[in-house]
Amino acid sequence: MRRLVALALLAAPLGAAAGAQKYEPLAAAVAQRMSAALADRAPPVFSFARAEDAHRWVHEMSRRLRARIPDRKERIELLKTVQYEAVRAGLDPQLVLAVIEVESGFRKYAVSSAGARGYMQVMPFWVKLIGQPDHNLFRMRTNIRYGCLILRHYLDEEKGDLFRALGRYNGSLADPQYPTAVHAHWRGRWGYDGATS
Repeated sequence: MRRLVALALLAAPLGAAAGAQKYEPLAAAVAQRMSAALADRAPPVFSFARAEDAHRWVHEMSRRLRARIPDRKERIELLKTVQYEAVRAGLDPQLVLAVIEVESGFRKYAVSSAGARGYMQVMPFWVKLIGQPDHNLFRMRTNIRYGCLILRHYLDEEKGDLFRALGRYNGSLADPQYPTAVHAHWRGRWGYDGATS
């Protein structure tokens, strides 16, 4: 039964779950820490213990992403950015891919009815809270960096409870649909154990 629910969620229309992160005041120390993390502009590089692990992961994730992003160069840039920013934030890169799929369907210029923007559907108020006025949420790296930092923040606030953190990320804390959809995509479409299929 659980497998049928997961398959149904994977088949659900994408983008329908995109919500709106809720504005919540941040403690000064938290805002400062998040701002400092945003300001680090080191170029994204793959973070794998061995080069062959990077090659296998990129090959497999690129294959899965090909239908959404046909251009190989763009796919590799997205994967490199996701892997780098996710690892930096202490997140599983496949989880971040699932969030992007559910939030925007991998559409760089997606805008929700609430005004959330880009791949990870980041609300513009975050730029005022922790960013700089020139931060463009439609820029791939900026959007994914914000999204990863915000999800990490919610995970910390929720003491590691991914279900609640995802609900807060989407602005739908009381609704299990969004966290369930992300989890289904994470363990289904983006699940990866190191072996290629």
